[in-house]
Amino acid sequence: MNERYDFASIESKWQTKWSEEKTYKVTEDKTKPKYYCLEMFPYPSGNLHMGHVRNYSIGDVVARFKTMHGYNVLHPIGWDSFGLPAENAAIKHKTPPAKWTVENIANMNRQLHSMGLSYDWDREVTTCLPDYYKWTQWFFLQFYKKGLAYKKGASVNWCPGCQTVLANEQVVEGQCERCDSVVEKKSLEQWFFKITDYADRLLKDLDKLGGWPNKVRIMQENWIGRSEGALLRFNVQETGDTVEVFTTRPDTVFGVSYLVLAPEHPLVQKLVAGTAYEADVDAFIKEVQQLSEVDRSSTELEKKGLYIGAHAINPANGQAVPVLIGNYVIYEYGTGAVMGVPAHDERDFFFAKKYDLPITIVVQPEEKELRLEDMEAAYTESGIMVNSGRFDGMKNTDAKRAIVDDLAEKGNGELKVNFRLRDWLISRQRFWGAPIPIIYCDHCGTVPVPEDQLPVLLPQDVDFKPSGESPLKYMDEFVNTTCPICGRPARRETDTMDTFVCSS
Repeated sequence: MNERYDFASIESKWQTKWSEEKTYKVTEDKTKPKYYCLEMFPYPSGNLHMGHVRNYSIGDVVARFKTMHGYNVLHPIGWDSFGLPAENAAIKHKTPPAKWTVENIANMNRQLHSMGLSYDWDREVTTCLPDYYKWTQWFFLQFYKKGLAYKKGASVNWCPGCQTVLANEQVVEGQCERCDSVVEKKSLEQWFFKITDYADRLLKDLDKLGGWPNKVRIMQENWIGRSEGALLRFNVQETGDTVEVFTTRPDTVFGVSYLVLAPEHPLVQKLVAGTAYEADVDAFIKEVQQLSEVDRSSTELEKKGLYIGAHAINPANGQAVPVLIGNYVIYEYGTGAVMGVPAHDERDFFFAKKYDLPITIVVQPEEKELRLEDMEAAYTESGIMVNSGRFDGMKNTDAKRAIVDDLAEKGNGELKVNFRLRDWLISRQRFWGAPIPIIYCDHCGTVPVPEDQLPVLLPQDVDFKPSGESPLKYMDEFVNTTCPICGRPARRETDTMDTFVCSS
């Protein structure tokens, strides 16, 4: 026996034999139990790295182990091949994204073959090819028909360098992970998947995932973020506009001493337009736009606020309280507005101390009297209602429902379940992605592309602008079409889908 393992000749011999005999080709065999082994499809960046090797070798061990135990194993491979890197490479090297992607796939295909992994290569899929993204578009249409795909205006992460929306995961320390441009907030009409309709079901299904580590289940619960509380309505004194606030502590509404809006809240610009506060508010908003949502949600963030010259009427007692904007309030979370109750919320307590805002105690501990001058932190435990009108003397746990019922009779509140989970923004102002199968007709409105007309093909001959803008909206042959309902001239949607839609 040779002292050293001659991997080059031995592995080449057996890999050739496996390939010729299609050892890992999967066929139906109803006498065996089925096992589906799938690792994440790689993005065709050009070369495998050790992370790929680790991931795919582990999957290969599992697939071979199950095969030896008598399972009929399906172990496929594919390429998650749409996305921003290919398009940036196209702009930089003046190479079509398809050419760059196909060349990278060929090289990584060779590398994967050299590892001798037990893939059924006959099942190989490539997400940027029409035979795959036809089905990405088909799924979109099913969601649209069920009311689960919709379009609305939204504040988004915008990269001025790549000229596109970025997912939160693509923003690193306030910069685009691809081109390092400072990411801005921008309001755009965007397509969403309505995943919030499934929030309750997602929570319930966590109980079925017995193999998950408990800490991961807790992370998922926090991500979905179900909370029971009330939706309260404050009217702006100066304009009569209504600001809705979700709170889990309606028992503390008599202690509200200020209201904080997200800087992105559409009411902010209306309230400050033409006033002495406008310039300072604009500067504050620009400062906040440099922060990521992760930063703004962090408990470590220094909470900053700015008075904007308006007041809101507390629906419980009719008192006018100042309206501020704050860097820690995010428009897409809840209603984009929060009520400040400094005596009974830690964050509000320190915020009120910082900006010299009033503090009113409305829940007293049962065993002793709480005095404002002695307070070094907020009182957040249960107790007895005080300074709360006809609810004084009630246990605050009982007052929660009683106060909401009272406000509901006046049209100023209602019980509400809220979720931290938000709908999935899938629009991208890019070329290299699955076209969204929607047509706009001046007579028929928004019209889905008929299923028998799928796939909506990406054009091949494209000219990328140095600005990074998607060329689709400038391609008349793509944009201009006919309405499938009335036959009149119409326009195609030029946004493409986020690459995560294809890989999901």
